[in-house]
Amino acid sequence: MEHFFGNQSDNSMYLQEKPESNGGTTLIFSLKERVGALVRALKLFENKGITLSHIESRPSRFAKDEWEFFVQMNNDNDEMDTLVRDLREEAAGSVHELTRGKKKNTVPWFPSTIKDLDRFANQILSYGNELDSDHPGFTDEKYRTRRKIFADIAFNYRHGQKIPRMKYTDEEVQTWGKVFSELKNLFPTHACQEFLRVFPLLEQHCGYREDNIPQLEDVSEYLKSCTGFQLRPVAGLLSSRDFLAGLAFRVFHSTQYIRHSLKPMYTPEPDVCHELLGHVPLFADPNFATFSQEIGLASLGAPDEYIEKLATVYWFTVEFGLCRQEGKIKAYGAGVLSSFGELKYCLTDKPELRPFEPENTCLQGYPITEFQPIYYVAESFEDAKDKVRKFAQNIPRPFSVYYDAYSQIVEVMDSLDKVHKLAWNVRGEMETICSALTKFQ
Repeated sequence: MEHFFGNQSDNSMYLQEKPESNGGTTLIFSLKERVGALVRALKLFENKGITLSHIESRPSRFAKDEWEFFVQMNNDNDEMDTLVRDLREEAAGSVHELTRGKKKNTVPWFPSTIKDLDRFANQILSYGNELDSDHPGFTDEKYRTRRKIFADIAFNYRHGQKIPRMKYTDEEVQTWGKVFSELKNLFPTHACQEFLRVFPLLEQHCGYREDNIPQLEDVSEYLKSCTGFQLRPVAGLLSSRDFLAGLAFRVFHSTQYIRHSLKPMYTPEPDVCHELLGHVPLFADPNFATFSQEIGLASLGAPDEYIEKLATVYWFTVEFGLCRQEGKIKAYGAGVLSSFGELKYCLTDKPELRPFEPENTCLQGYPITEFQPIYYVAESFEDAKDKVRKFAQNIPRPFSVYYDAYSQIVEVMDSLDKVHKLAWNVRGEMETICSALTKFQ
């Protein structure tokens, strides 16, 4: 079973005598090892009138020529957002806000352009080769070294670049082949119709075969031609907020490494089998792609407690969702479709099935190391999308958001002028639709 979301306050590798009680801010940022780098960074704090109460440093876990700095600030002011922006420029984008002093009506930062994803893509909670002691590859140095190669490639990736092509080893291809063949035998009877429609197209256009691990670049290009979704390599686990923000731009942060060969039917974290066999097929379906993006758009600027609720909705839909089709229950969640054991289990009479209602689903706890005891059943992707959109209307933020697919920019709808502009664009589209309808009369 896989755990897809991490705890954003994970700073256990630093010492912290006591939590700040006065609404201060805590940051981690990385700097290249060069003369005067820290002095220039600290000058940014001084210029904003912000006093540091605590600072620690350590060699970066991710780059040999970088240092990480953990800082706490007792005071917060209106310059904090500007400070974080300037610090990201000085630190080449690697700045992670662990806590932020809350002011009335403050809105958490969120990306407004697809290029802004570069600003948090490396703010990962655990690096690709950092494995827990119960991981199948924990004592396998060869495997850990291989994982670091994949993680380093993702860490250095920037938006607009082609995803580097990987030459997988024979052992890795064999592991993929075992997972591929076992799951493919179950798909016809267990997967939803949309999944079954797309999977042969991936075999035809993207190299989905038992003896070949598809390349993320090829798959990403195909998805873009279908729904505008694209893949972006990631070096490890992102926070829930950052991961969901990517979906708002139809970007899915994907791992590129593969699970350990010792347990080909098990992985404690997302791997390329989970991503390509579980997630990718449905991102090529227009209705599912829009549904996934709705969750991402709802997360932008949402308070922390609603991020947790949206992450839970994501868990019970995109990861472990079931749907009703022609009177039968079918799987559409990637965590189910990429797990041979759970795919068989979920359609038995053992788990409890409940109707998908975001207001209730978002409050449900779930295990991450065993099969799900409860699944939520959607009537259709369209129905689920409408319910998520309605749920998002209750999120306390002083604006709505609109995604412009042409510019790949999120517009913040916080004024009548912007609403009028959007209405004018929609009017043009409606006229096109009405004109087309007259051709059928």
